[in-house]
Amino acid sequence: MKSYIIGIILLLILGGITFLSGRSDKFRHLKWPVVALGLLLLFNLFFKPTFFNIDITADHYLYGSVIDVLNHSSKIVILAIGMTLVIATGGIDISVGSVMAIAGAVAASIIVRSGSAEAGLTQFLLAVAAAIAVALVLGTWNGFLTAGCGIQPMVATLVLMVAGRGIAKVITDAKIITFDNKYLNFIGNGHLFTLPFTTCLAIFMITAALLLTRKTALGLFIESVGNNEKASKYAGIEARSIKWMTYIICGFCAGIAGLMVSSNVKCADPIHAGLNLELDAILATVIGGTSMAGGRFYLTGSIVGAILIQTVATTMFANDVNPAIVAVPKAIIVIIVCLLQSEVFRTKLAHLFKKGGAVK
Repeated sequence: MKSYIIGIILLLILGGITFLSGRSDKFRHLKWPVVALGLLLLFNLFFKPTFFNIDITADHYLYGSVIDVLNHSSKIVILAIGMTLVIATGGIDISVGSVMAIAGAVAASIIVRSGSAEAGLTQFLLAVAAAIAVALVLGTWNGFLTAGCGIQPMVATLVLMVAGRGIAKVITDAKIITFDNKYLNFIGNGHLFTLPFTTCLAIFMITAALLLTRKTALGLFIESVGNNEKASKYAGIEARSIKWMTYIICGFCAGIAGLMVSSNVKCADPIHAGLNLELDAILATVIGGTSMAGGRFYLTGSIVGAILIQTVATTMFANDVNPAIVAVPKAIIVIIVCLLQSEVFRTKLAHLFKKGGAVK
């Protein structure tokens, strides 16, 4: 009974959001991602009601499939924040997965060299600071190539995407570095306010990003540059600086996500850490309504997109689907949502149905 109650509550919340999206332009971008998420939850409610089981451990921590979705989608959410800002300027960053691998390798190397068992808070803070600093430098490098040198974003970030794995291998001597440090382990495995710490960290990052882009002029500048860079320059906006800043923010987000991933598995894997997560971040951004051409962006849409992507994967695992084919239904759902987000496609679809009705 508890499973059904939780499932119904979640569906009512999503139904309320869908209703608001149909009534207000402010929430219109959320309509189809929320509908897709609602249908997935409805499927689970009928065929896998245990999906909504939420229990409490002896240590008063929440766990269950819903909590797993929030936990594992956190890294995609954080990546999608930076990716959304970059795409809003008309760019793209396909190197975030490699930046994650490098950040995790840097943190793990510092912890291991200081003695993972004996490493204290000082070593932990040094490892985190070094990992974030490296991620910021890499973001700055991407910004230099794209905004400073005018290289096409796909090509500029492809350089680091390919070379980044090699850099991570150099840092780890082409090995998987394992560690067991309680402070670093807490980032990916700890809990705060009964929730996974990764979820709390994602909520903090979302709040900071929303405040930064909606309560300051930065968000307006980003949208202006993405809509018309030349006109923005004439209006007095430093378009190159804005673009550069978005890549730095994206690098920072990738560094945080890299720490989360390495902490969760208690190792730095230069080959598999963050692999293909750049694609999930891009998909989450597009699903959320942000155009790849740049301009207006929707952070809330990207967050819903990230949760949708993870819900698809968790639903497949909960229903014992072979992990090798999980990407197929995920791709189908993403394609459907992206098509429904397109006003041109919806217009043609409506015209097709009207035409079919007229023939009858």
